[in-house]
Amino acid sequence: MTEEKAKELGRLIGQSNEYKAVKRSSDALNEDKDTVGLLQKMEELRMNAQRMMQKGERPTEEMERELDSLLGQIQTRPTYQRLLVAQENFDKIMSKVNDWILEGIEKGAASPIITLG
Repeated sequence: MTEEKAKELGRLIGQSNEYKAVKRSSDALNEDKDTVGLLQKMEELRMNAQRMMQKGERPTEEMERELDSLLGQIQTRPTYQRLLVAQENFDKIMSKVNDWILEGIEKGAASPIITLG
């Protein structure tokens, strides 16, 4: 029964406007080759900086400036901004869902009656 309810909840979440907006925004971002290129470049630079730090080295000022520049460029991209907004709205819904689940758990734990349906 719990598995069925969880799958039903997942199906409903997948049909929500908030989830659909995240999916559309993500698809649009993936089609934006310029922004994807900037994100890949930023991730590569970030990984290089992380490797340096693991060796006890400090990333160069040039690397830090390039990361800041890339981040600034990415943040101004409409496809990226739309994804951030959509993800934030979806996260708000998921937070509410988690609160509702916790509320249900608390009520279920306090109830002396066991239901199987």
